[in-house]
Amino acid sequence: MDDSFCPVYASIELLQEKWTLHIIRQLLAGPSGFNELARGVGVNAVTLSARLSRLEALGVVRREVESVMPPKTRYELTEAGLELQGVIDAVGQWGRAYLQSRDIASDC
Repeated sequence: MDDSFCPVYASIELLQEKWTLHIIRQLLAGPSGFNELARGVGVNAVTLSARLSRLEALGVVRREVESVMPPKTRYELTEAGLELQGVIDAVGQWGRAYLQSRDIASDC
């Protein structure tokens, strides 16, 4: 066993990447195409592609090519990705408890 691996550190490193939790939250609503996902999250295509590739490599997101011409790809969460529902719920619960009265932009 590798004593240098810390699952908390590794999880935070992944989830703190900009847009990652937004992408996961959007996919928790169900599978989505690339452009639909980009619009729903509000992220540019280059960043979205990079985040999806990383999440796919880690087994959090599954990509399915539905057609090549025209290109159509569908993304959905794997079992590991769906398990992040609890993380999203906890963040929402904390935000409702402590950020309600703050002047912070929200998009729920």
